[in-house]
Amino acid sequence: MSTAGRKPRGGRIGLEGALTLSVGGRSLGGRSRIDLLRAVAEHGSITAAAKAVGLSYKAAWDAIDTMNNLAGEPLVLRSTGGRGGGSSHLSPRGESLVERFEQLDALHRRLLHRLEEASPGGDHEIDLLRSLSMRTSARNQFAGVVSKLTRGAVNDEVEVRLAGGSIIVAIITRESTETLGLAEGAPVIALVGATSVIIATGIDDGARVSARNRLAGTIAAVSRGAVNAEVVLDIDGGGRIAATVTMASADDMALAPGARAVAMFKASSVILAVAP
Repeated sequence: MSTAGRKPRGGRIGLEGALTLSVGGRSLGGRSRIDLLRAVAEHGSITAAAKAVGLSYKAAWDAIDTMNNLAGEPLVLRSTGGRGGGSSHLSPRGESLVERFEQLDALHRRLLHRLEEASPGGDHEIDLLRSLSMRTSARNQFAGVVSKLTRGAVNDEVEVRLAGGSIIVAIITRESTETLGLAEGAPVIALVGATSVIIATGIDDGARVSARNRLAGTIAAVSRGAVNAEVVLDIDGGGRIAATVTMASADDMALAPGARAVAMFKASSVILAVAP
């Protein structure tokens, strides 16, 4: 008699789980991102670290930018120039986070082992508890707190103050405000797609534009593609924001690292989220 497709009987039920590290209620990710930080510390290079953990160079940079923004301060510091072409290393905060994660992960594994052993013979059902970390396609993620909440008949206006002092304004429905439990002082994450961000140069403070959000800073990198270019801006006061622009616009505006620019986006383009 064939046993194909038959489920094994009498097997021991194993208990598994993933640990996610948070700082101030903000999720910085789990094992994969900590391994990336550790690889940066070991190799002194983003390129080498990305290769060591099996990521592309861009994926590693995106993960580091996201962690830096959510932490409110750099976890990875870069130095440019020199004979070796520059290097990267962890900041004291980055080193502390890696060390703390390893300590907590060891405790977490011991706890799971104890819970697994507490189930006699593995005969009882075990609820598998997993840490759910937020995953989103939005290139830009900013952690902050609600500094002002203005309620309207249909939509609410929410001002989010970032760690560096910048303000992001979002327009969301009253229902969304209630569902997220938003209130002044509440921690929140603002998400903005790179395609929703406009890069402008030569704009002074008195200029009038329809975009509610304006974040000034210095261009850190311009990654060119066949049709579009990704422009990364170091925001004054801390944090980074990325924008997708056409190659024609990048050339016409002579966008290059070191140039001053303003990232602009509408309040309706901002999505707000709260940690689970």
